[in-house]
Amino acid sequence: MAPWFRALLLGAFLFPALVESLVRHYKFSVVSKNTTKLCATKSIVTVDGLFPGPTLYAREDDTVIVTVTNHVTDNVTIHWHGVRQFLTGWSDGPAYITQCPIQPGQSYIYNFTLTGQRGTLLWHAHVSWLRATLHGAIVILPKRGIPYPFPKPDKEKIIILAEWWKADVEAVIKQATQSGLPPNVSDTHTINGHPGPVPGCSSQGYTLHVESGKTYLLRIINAAVNDELFFKIAGHNLTIVEVDASYVKPFQIDTIFISPGQTTNALLTANQGIGKYIITLSPFMDAPVGLDNLTNYATLRYNGTPTNPPTILTSVPAQNATPVTYSFVDSLRSLNSPQYPAKVPLTIDHSLFFTVGVGVNPCDTCVNGSKLVGAVNNVSFVMPTIGLLQAYRYNISGVYTVDFPANPPIPFNYTGNSPSNLQTNNGTRLYRLSFNSTVQIVLQDTAVIAPENHPTHLHGFNFFVVGKGLGNFDKNKDPQKFNLVDPVERNTVAVPTGGWVAIRFKADNPGVWFLHCHLEVHTTWGLKMAFLVENGKGPNETLPPPPSDLPKC
Repeated sequence: MAPWFRALLLGAFLFPALVESLVRHYKFSVVSKNTTKLCATKSIVTVDGLFPGPTLYAREDDTVIVTVTNHVTDNVTIHWHGVRQFLTGWSDGPAYITQCPIQPGQSYIYNFTLTGQRGTLLWHAHVSWLRATLHGAIVILPKRGIPYPFPKPDKEKIIILAEWWKADVEAVIKQATQSGLPPNVSDTHTINGHPGPVPGCSSQGYTLHVESGKTYLLRIINAAVNDELFFKIAGHNLTIVEVDASYVKPFQIDTIFISPGQTTNALLTANQGIGKYIITLSPFMDAPVGLDNLTNYATLRYNGTPTNPPTILTSVPAQNATPVTYSFVDSLRSLNSPQYPAKVPLTIDHSLFFTVGVGVNPCDTCVNGSKLVGAVNNVSFVMPTIGLLQAYRYNISGVYTVDFPANPPIPFNYTGNSPSNLQTNNGTRLYRLSFNSTVQIVLQDTAVIAPENHPTHLHGFNFFVVGKGLGNFDKNKDPQKFNLVDPVERNTVAVPTGGWVAIRFKADNPGVWFLHCHLEVHTTWGLKMAFLVENGKGPNETLPPPPSDLPKC
């Protein structure tokens, strides 16, 4: 054996990660594309002219480099939703939080490593409402030679759920901002870009082709702008094996509940008679709030099904089917195996209590002299005009403060009658965390104006959902019921209508990290805040300087 070959083998044995991990390069061209849906044509912002956009494939621990070039007239950023971005906060993507937007004609290179992550995530625009059409899947396969912790599927299918407006979405939110009123709801929901039939416009809809006896891994992504959704296939149960790129203890269910920004991996076994089965995609809303209430009908079709067969139907969950959401959410448990342990923080350095909800602030130019706003702890977040991460890195004063309240400034009966004063405070206020500190956040919905479910996303971290309940959180009784053994690990969690949810995480990633409602209407209104996580000791705990091509404001 030649000495160089022996050295190569020894290197592969001693440093397998160097052999297994790859650098994967992608180029995203952001372009306009004329698209016809619902019998109407409009121009939309896309990557490479595709809706949904291209899928980003990689393996655990791979490095991904994506060059994004902006060929449209809008400012653009891309967020890699759920990617931990350890020490790569400059590539996280939310506009004015970790970067200035990519201006027309400019490019930016996103560079990040998928450290210790495997499963399904998504990428989407993170400026204004461009993510309505600017989104796609991220598929992170296990390292080579590492099997799934569930039976290997025969095939995999990506299922991207979204919303569609006949109107220009940017015009929709601009009109709403000027009026101070809620924006017009979408006209339909889509499955992999297919709207399905709607009144006044026939459409074939999406077809999922399956072969009898085969098992399929469905990678289901909710890329909708504002709608939480139910997904159901007639005559078939689904085995849930992963959410938000974290493995769970498998369980069977017939209806998936999925909020914007969430992902769910489900095994589907084609074990029914050859035929055509209806797939339903319908909205969930258990509050008196307007939404797109149309159901999208798609089809699962077995190979060998004759032409024009009868369609096997199923019931559609009621729009306010809260028990169906609980049935799904309460079944989620981390795998918590020796290979995939649930490292739940058991001692807490920062115990935070955040109210999430809406309010009303004065607005001289708005229709009623007032506007709807969103707030966390009664603070409506004001977006800066430069990136917060830049301001932190270069000690630029006057951009933000670090006095975000750990508790509501004025306690009240959060799920009872609304207080007489519905106004909020405005500010760009951050909460400071020291490196490696442990954090618990209780997210409490409020009934101000109306209680509502708030899917809340934390950038830069996964967290454990240790508890949830209805009504007001009881700090003395409710923690006794927390699950600290195998709670589900997520990056986006739905705060129940008129209730609360408790999450825990370790602040082991220095940078500025966004926390916000993933209903875009509420994010626009200010239901968001950010954490400033300080550097630790040494280069492995310190955020590197920004790349040279970081966009300028």
